[in-house]
Amino acid sequence: MKEFFGDALLLNTPAAEALYAEVKDLPIVDYHCHLNEAELQNDRKFESLGELWLAADHYKWRAMRLCGVDEKYITGDASFWEKYLKYAEIFPLLCGGPLYYWTQLELKLLFDIREPLSSESAERIWNKANKALETLTAKQILKKFRVEYVATTDDPASPLSMHGVCGDTNVRPTYRPDFALNMDAAALERLEGAVGKKLDTLADLKNALEERLDYFLSKGCKIADHGMDFLPMSDIGEERAAALYAKRTTLTEGERQELFSHLMYFMAALYAKNNIVMQLHFATFRNVNTTLAGAIGRDSGFDIMRGHVDVDALVYFFDTLVKRGALPKTVIYTLNPACVPAMATLTGAFPNVRVGAAWWFNDTVEGIREQLKNVSEYAVLGTNLGMLTDSRSLASYARFDFFRRILADFVGGYVERGEYDMAAAKRLMVGVCYSNVKAFLNL
Repeated sequence: MKEFFGDALLLNTPAAEALYAEVKDLPIVDYHCHLNEAELQNDRKFESLGELWLAADHYKWRAMRLCGVDEKYITGDASFWEKYLKYAEIFPLLCGGPLYYWTQLELKLLFDIREPLSSESAERIWNKANKALETLTAKQILKKFRVEYVATTDDPASPLSMHGVCGDTNVRPTYRPDFALNMDAAALERLEGAVGKKLDTLADLKNALEERLDYFLSKGCKIADHGMDFLPMSDIGEERAAALYAKRTTLTEGERQELFSHLMYFMAALYAKNNIVMQLHFATFRNVNTTLAGAIGRDSGFDIMRGHVDVDALVYFFDTLVKRGALPKTVIYTLNPACVPAMATLTGAFPNVRVGAAWWFNDTVEGIREQLKNVSEYAVLGTNLGMLTDSRSLASYARFDFFRRILADFVGGYVERGEYDMAAAKRLMVGVCYSNVKAFLNL
């Protein structure tokens, strides 16, 4: 039996251990996350392990709900000590789930704590972690994990005053205009404030979006990101889009989708013009428990995967952009893993496009393995862009170690079976874990 969360965790062959050794200490390029750049620059100090873990991590919130924990101890007014105790209580139930791996890796890599979290060990772990957190500030956590580059996720109206070099880490913005493209009134009002003019016409909106993208570029932005429940439809054209924008406060859902789709074609062309990488996240069904989501807020653990993904729509979108000479470098992510094989074959037809990391609910041991398998069989594993956190928690950088172990075990299996040579495997590991994404982003 292997040591509990020992050096050989998830590494099942000598080849896997050797490959992991090649990449375990590589710097981290986190090209998609939801960290707060002000907390990084201001070197946030966490008062406790409970605050670090449970202030904003909807993965942990969802697990606690699944185990019957009252909302008071999740997003309610209980103290972080009380919330932490509830998490420790349910933690042994999480066998095989990603949170079990992430939590124990966070304890090990951040605090050198190697015992299992439980009700019995909770106080000991709390005291040791809190002692470390007296000096382990946000910048120190970035340094400990060797985080070289962070791409935050930012509304077009964001002032971006806190982006730049943060200790040893380069923190840069990502352009995320989802709310404005969906005609959210508050987002459009923020955008008007950022550009100092009313957005009365579709042309006004497009000019404002481009003006703000130029500002993001001046702050070192290299990536745009779009999260969507459904993929873009065919382009309805300028005249129809302008008419829809004029009635933006009374659009039907179908009309909103039409206008959104037209704007996506516009934005993609802007990204291609400015050599911006476009990320597309789709197949999400947001806030499905409308009662709880309405009471607690969005991004609090009430999203699920769509039952179907129309990959055909993605093909038509990309093909139209190619015809216009306007397809930027693109990374695609799906919440529903059933369509990954089709997405991977799509990348052979559109070389500008890559399949992204196993995202969100798929960021598990078997989810990552299946993603690697599909990419290797239907596309090319050696050009994969590797891991990202997609997280609001600084502790989440332990997920890079999780990914590197799974990748090493996956590639090491081919080496052990005599199907792939070790020298090539080592080069591939370094590419997927570090150098591919640096080249893709021109860092």
